[in-house]
Parts: sequence; C-alpha cells; structure tokens
Amino acid sequence: MMSRRTPYVVAIACVACGVVGQAQNGRQTAVPFQVVEASIADIHAAFAKGTLTARALTQQYLDRIEAYDKRGPVLNSIITINPRALEDADKLDAQFKRTGRVGPLHGIPILVKDEIDTAGMPTTLGTLVFKDYRPPADAFVIDRLRKAGAIILGKTTLSEFAAGDTYGSMFGVTRNPYDPTRTAGGSSGGSGAALAANLATLAIGEETAASIRRPGGWNALVTLRPTPGLVSRTGMWDGYPTTPAQMGPMARTVTDLAKLLEVMVGYDPEDPLTALGANVKHLPYTKYLNKDGLKGARIGVLRELLGNSSDPASVEFKAVDAVFARNVAELKAGGATVIDPLVIPDLKKLLAVRATHPELADEAMALYLGRTPDWSLRTREAIGSHPDMDKAVPPAKATQWRTRPSKTDWAQWGAYLRAREQLTINIAKVMADNRLDAIVHKTVEIPPIEIAEAINPPYKAGTNYVPTLNTFLVFAASMTVPSGYSEGGLPTGITFFGPAYTEPTLLTLAYAYEQATHHRAPPKTTPPLARSAGTK
Repeated sequence: MMSRRTPYVVAIACVACGVVGQAQNGRQTAVPFQVVEASIADIHAAFAKGTLTARALTQQYLDRIEAYDKRGPVLNSIITINPRALEDADKLDAQFKRTGRVGPLHGIPILVKDEIDTAGMPTTLGTLVFKDYRPPADAFVIDRLRKAGAIILGKTTLSEFAAGDTYGSMFGVTRNPYDPTRTAGGSSGGSGAALAANLATLAIGEETAASIRRPGGWNALVTLRPTPGLVSRTGMWDGYPTTPAQMGPMARTVTDLAKLLEVMVGYDPEDPLTALGANVKHLPYTKYLNKDGLKGARIGVLRELLGNSSDPASVEFKAVDAVFARNVAELKAGGATVIDPLVIPDLKKLLAVRATHPELADEAMALYLGRTPDWSLRTREAIGSHPDMDKAVPPAKATQWRTRPSKTDWAQWGAYLRAREQLTINIAKVMADNRLDAIVHKTVEIPPIEIAEAINPPYKAGTNYVPTLNTFLVFAASMTVPSGYSEGGLPTGITFFGPAYTEPTLLTLAYAYEQATHHRAPPKTTPPLARSAGTK
C-alpha cells in the first residue's frame, strides 16, 4: 500500500508483546516488548507481568525518534524532547513497585502539540520568535495527565503560530510517514505523524478549523475535536475567551482515545467555558465501546462538497471518493441504516457566512502570555516587530502579524452568529426528522498533499479541502477514524459528526466501525527496530 517514492527500508525484528519464545537450545527466553502499535492495555499488561518497565518503554520510543524522526525518513515531527522523561519513568517504576499503578495512564508516554504548556520545556508555537518562551507551569490538561501517571515525552511540530499546515521557522517541514514526500497535515501535523509512526503511545492536538481531523485522516489515526466545555484550554495558545479552538485527544485506537479523553475532561475555573460541560456526566467513556454499536444505528451520509477548493472531477477527489463509497458500504454491512445522501437545507449558503473577532483573539493572547510573567512579547506589535518574524513560514504570516487587524465588524459578526444558529437548527431538524444517531462525511476530500505544493505559493494545503462544519458551528462533536487507503497507500479517514456533547454516541459508532474494518496499518517507513530495549 506504500508509494514507490518511499524507499526507506529497515530490518524488522519479529517480536511480540509480553510472550515467551523458544531458543534453539530449547530453553524459554523472554521476547522483548514490541512497541509498534502497542496500546495502553498492552503496556499495562506487560507492566503487570514484569516484562516491561516505564523506563524501557520510554527508551524504546526515544530510540524510534532517533531512528525515524531524526534519521531514516526524517519525519521531523518533534521539536523538543523532555530531558526528564527517563527520570520521570524511573519514578513511576519505583512507585509501581510500592503501590502499583498511580493512575489510568501510568507509564504511558505522550507527545504534546507545541502550543500547550509543559513546565520545564519551551512552548515555541513552531516559530523562532518564541524559541525562548518557557512557561513556568503546566497547562491544566497536562497537569491532569501527569497526575494520571503519563510521561510527557516531548513537544511536536505545528504550523507557525498554530495556523496552517505543519511547517515553520523553528523546525522546517514535517513529513508524512506513509509517504515522506507528502505533508502530514496541520496544524497538529507533528502529533499526527509521530503517533502514526509509533513514536509515542498517545498524542495531544488542538483544532480551530480542522487541525486535529486533517492530521488524523492523513495519518490513519483516531482523533476527536471535543465539544467546547469538556476540555480546558488554560495554558494553551488561543484559549479562553475564544470558543472554536479546542484541545483534543489523538490515538491509534478508539479505546485508547476514550481512555485519554477520560483524563482530559474536567471543570477548570480558569477556563469558564468548561462550566458548560461541568454537568455532562459521561464518564467513563470506555463504557460506550460496543462492537455491535452499528447495528440498528441510523446514519446520514453528507456528500455535498464541503471543501472550498474541492474539484469532484479531479483525480485526487475521485481517489478519496472511491474509498468513501466503500466506507458507506461498510456501515451498511455493520448493520446501520444509512440515509444517503443527507440534505441539509442551506448548508453551503450558511457556511459561507464568516467573520472574525480580533479583540477576542487579542484578549485570549493576553491571558495566555500572562501566565509567564517574565516574557517580554505581550502585544501583537511586539511579536510582529521581532527580528525573527522575517523568517516566518510562509512569509505572509509576518505580514499578518505586522498589520493591525481591523476592529470587529459587529454587523458582520452578528450575521455570522445568526448563520451559525440557523445551521445548528437546520442540522438538528434534519437529524430529528430522520431519527439519526450521527452524520458521516469524508475527513478530507483529497489525499495528503505533496510537500512541494504545501510550502510554496499558492500553499495548496490550507484548509480548503477539509470540511470545517463542526468548527463553524463551534458547539459540536467530531471524530475521525481510519477508513482505508487511496492509491499509493495514502490514508483516508471517515468523520462521525454529532451535535454538542454527543461524544458517547460517536465513540460507540466509531468503535463498532473500527472493530468491523480494522483499517489502520502502521507505515512501512517506520517498522520495528531490529533491537529492543527490553525490560532493563
């Protein structure tokens, strides 16, 4: 399934998780733990058997980062490695010997998009302008992850200032592990590429327009942009008081995503938006994982073009469309009743009503930067005038920062809010009339884009081929699952969409679809390493 333009070959060791092998002399020998595609359950089972330690697991991921992110296909998905990762693992191993697991993510290495604060490490936003920005405290969610036993392994690449595809002056460009001549998508592309290549067990992303779902679809991952109010943005660039930007979980399986989400959700007084989700009693999310969840479900298929630049006559579009046709058949085979096509009144007309609120964005920036008292760049003018802004990628980003945006056009903003409200009602009515559990659509309407097209004018990647229905509406849930591969072995995704706080329904449907199809396969450019760190 791989493109012929992917020449990387590495020796593969035939090893398995926590099993005992037979040596030539007839004696039993412990087989090293295989980190590739390992789940939380696999890892915790190995911990319990004594065949794996958190330190050994962390070292295996560090070895893979060195082999594949810095060498081999040079994925370039990680900006900073946590210098204390092995030390943190040792502490968890010691605690495990005394009392057992400290929490549901005990010893699980996680990578974090580099717009989310992790104490002791820089938060660069992918730009040289912020190369020395070192927040003193963890983001709210990172603190929850640590208390649950997670190991923060490192910070991942993103678009510069978290807007666009995954390239920036801080690191260059990130490559897709399924074809390193192509982009990983953005802006959570580093989290997507690294997780797909098994450089960590889990990852954290952020989405304002399509920044979690696009890397999810283009890297064969399970991802969720949760409903605003479930997950705090304190300690994240572009957080409160904005509403569209949301932190979200990224995983290789629906089960692992549900376990990560359980730790991330929670009320945070510093992000008042989470008060909206304080009384949403869904935990534990794993209770919604039902392999028969498609049976009797009613699902609407949204076929209307949602990408602004999508061309149904193009070879690219047709390649993904052919996969999506198979996906719809898979839903039917799983027992779902499919309403195809689903027509949402005035969908494109309402989606076209857009507006910006610069004052709100500036307020969010001020609140975020206020967490680091000794940081000098606190205004758009100060950031825009920094000499390293001249190195921004693409160059137009420097112009954006140096040009003071117009004040909010309140008439235009009001028109957008009205369109958002009307579309929310239209979707709710269509779902009610058809008794739908969810809506599905293509995660991205074309395959991953060639890097050369992504980093050069007119910057084809953008978000022009990605449905942004959920982020336009703001209060909606959207989950992507691997759905197969187009020609050349390029991943595609199917997105399950639902109204606000319907994450349990989406998890049920996504899990049933995943278990019925098992589409995810690891990229061939990053196979198991020939030697394992074992348990030492």
